[in-house]
Amino acid sequence: MSEAQESPVAGVLTQASARVRRLVAPNPSAFTFTGTCTYILGQGEVAVADPGPDSDAHLAALMAATRGERIAFILVTHTHRDHSGLAAKLKAATGAQLLGARAHVFHTGPEKGLDASHDATYAPDRALGEGDALAFDDVTLTTLETPGHAANHLCFALEEEKSVLTGDHVMAWSTSVIAPPDGHMGDYMASLEKLRARDDVTFWPGHGGPVTDPARYLRALVGHRRQREAAILARLDSGVATIPEIVASAYPGLDPRLVKAAGLSTLAHLQDLMRRGLAAQEERDGGEGYRRV
Repeated sequence: MSEAQESPVAGVLTQASARVRRLVAPNPSAFTFTGTCTYILGQGEVAVADPGPDSDAHLAALMAATRGERIAFILVTHTHRDHSGLAAKLKAATGAQLLGARAHVFHTGPEKGLDASHDATYAPDRALGEGDALAFDDVTLTTLETPGHAANHLCFALEEEKSVLTGDHVMAWSTSVIAPPDGHMGDYMASLEKLRARDDVTFWPGHGGPVTDPARYLRALVGHRRQREAAILARLDSGVATIPEIVASAYPGLDPRLVKAAGLSTLAHLQDLMRRGLAAQEERDGGEGYRRV
């Protein structure tokens, strides 16, 4: 994949396009790059998309960036806490309507720990679905349902600029983590194809700089996932394998901080392969292994 990787600076307000301003939250990490990108859309009456993590410093920066304007809407692409954590405080400070992703359905069984990344405080005034539109100032936003990274993930198309706010679905700096049970590889691939069917000219991701050639980049993303799938199948061709063995084979030189995430994405690929009848699960040395079908 060859999209240029801008490194936006946290706390710096940038006029990204005629209708889009970007303010990056101060939450850099191996999973968030330089921080979560919060977008301010419109002039005068504005929407804030993905307000970011629960950070008083970021709240103060957003209020300063919109001084003299009215924040009428808060939009959320998905309920991971680095995207929606500040929504309640921003709503309380502004009286804005909170719109976007539906609330996450939390698990109660052994997979409950995987819910930790989701925001339990998030409560939208209205959940948006496919085709729902929001118009204000000279901005028209259309909702696109794009599950995969998260079951409730949305993108927002800015019609006047043929651009899309893509949240964590498509990013120039990194591929998305697909972590079951909430993440779903089959849904993710279908959501990529949904964006491929469009003719947008720019993507504004939830982390990192813009994707400036969406058609080419989406083609590369799909190819990357198919290559990863092929590497997993090649490992299974040599015999039953566990997820750690597959990760070690398919992700050489991986940053140790990302090993768990790679394991979850590998599990998502394996679940998709099993759904398609190309792999099966079986016990191996008292553990969980997978084999080629």
